[in-house]
Amino acid sequence: MPAKIRLARHGKKHGAFYHIVVADSRSPRDGAFIEKIGTYNPNTNPATINLDVDKALSWINKGAQPTDTTRAILSYKGVMFKKHLQRGVTMGILTQEAADAKYHAWTEAKAGKIDAKKNDLSSKSKEMLKNNLALELKAKETRAEAIRIKNTPPVVEEVAPEAPEAAAEGTSEEAPSTEA
Repeated sequence: MPAKIRLARHGKKHGAFYHIVVADSRSPRDGAFIEKIGTYNPNTNPATINLDVDKALSWINKGAQPTDTTRAILSYKGVMFKKHLQRGVTMGILTQEAADAKYHAWTEAKAGKIDAKKNDLSSKSKEMLKNNLALELKAKETRAEAIRIKNTPPVVEEVAPEAPEAAAEGTSEEAPSTEA
């Protein structure tokens, strides 16, 4: 019975949630499984992965083959790196303490990267919110200005009649011609 480490889909439409399971390769995707070793939620940023690293490592050592996606998840969580270090211990290249120290340092660095990404995403979202509020305020001011202009009655400028000026000019010119 060849075992596979794969994802079993749960959740609703457009809201997938996966269980990471060890199952017989002949069983259907969401069918019977041997053991559930974790969960994977791709809907969050960064994706939420809960995995029992020791169980996953024991199944990998027993010969269970992960699918491509679960191999990426196992690498992300450090199962494949731990397997690599364990192989070094069995070959006599490393001691168990040195392998554990390397694995612990790797997990701390990985946790730091994840926290940095979360902080970066939260600061970007705060900055985007601030920019959106500024744009909304500007749009609100332009709409208010347009409404103010629309509701203000037009200013009528008083124009002085031109007839008295023309009459004054015409009388001064006509007057000398009548005298001559």
